[in-house]
Amino acid sequence: MKINYPQILLVAFVVFAISCVSPKKYQQAEAKYTQLNGAYLDVQNKYRELQGDLNASKNQNTDLTNQLAKQKAEADAKIKDLNSQNEYLKQNNNLVLNQLKDLSVVTGAQAESIKKSLENIGAKDTYIKDLQSSIARKDSLNMVLVMNLKGAIGNIGDDDINIKVERSVVYIDISDKLLFKSGSYDVTERAKVVLGKVAKVLAAQPNLEFMVEGHTDSIPYKNGALIDNWDLSVKRATTVVRVLQGQYGLDPKHITAAGRGQYLPIADNSTAAGRAANRRTRIVILPQLDQFFKLLEKK
Repeated sequence: MKINYPQILLVAFVVFAISCVSPKKYQQAEAKYTQLNGAYLDVQNKYRELQGDLNASKNQNTDLTNQLAKQKAEADAKIKDLNSQNEYLKQNNNLVLNQLKDLSVVTGAQAESIKKSLENIGAKDTYIKDLQSSIARKDSLNMVLVMNLKGAIGNIGDDDINIKVERSVVYIDISDKLLFKSGSYDVTERAKVVLGKVAKVLAAQPNLEFMVEGHTDSIPYKNGALIDNWDLSVKRATTVVRVLQGQYGLDPKHITAAGRGQYLPIADNSTAAGRAANRRTRIVILPQLDQFFKLLEKK
């Protein structure tokens, strides 16, 4: 049998080439897989973070919706009561007027006076509706303000900062562990970042009046020139005010600083958790009473 040496050499060369190239390609494919797998894990982590943010936003929206529903129910109850009183007065006055006419004891001047009184009742009814509309508008603006504040501040826990609306007043409670070092009235760097976010929302509505209140627990305090909790609460309030004014440009004409000491607690001072809750700084968005009085003057 004749041996084809060139063909044998070609086959041997191909086998040799395959044995050299395949491991290299395998290593390249393996490296590519590792890179893609790492990218996939990064995407998974980012997805989990976004999902967490979405859930937090849903919870905040649920809380705000519940607050708004509660306020609407209270306002509806007040409106119903006012309408009932107004309707009763109308019916009672009409009844009296008809009785007087039947008895023929009403002079022309008296009848005209009674007519004007009834017209005044109609004007008061319109006035009540205007007030109700103003209150509803104020509540809506407050809810928008709360949503803007929560959106600006982000996912800081309610133990450190809590924003709420009570009786048409917006309250921002910030814990002292976030704002100050223990026993100090110097604002921390982290707190300045949070105050900057609050200031940005407040600056967007330059006509807002607000008060910064300092609150302490009931443990007696004395340090240098500060002789008690009154001094400490006032000093912490003025420190926050200076940050809002000096670093973030809020107009001092619209700011009030106040110290409450330990006399307005929100929790029991007999426990460590309660005392921690009571040590706080509160920013109160004050009602714009001048606008309310202007509404009264129009009537």
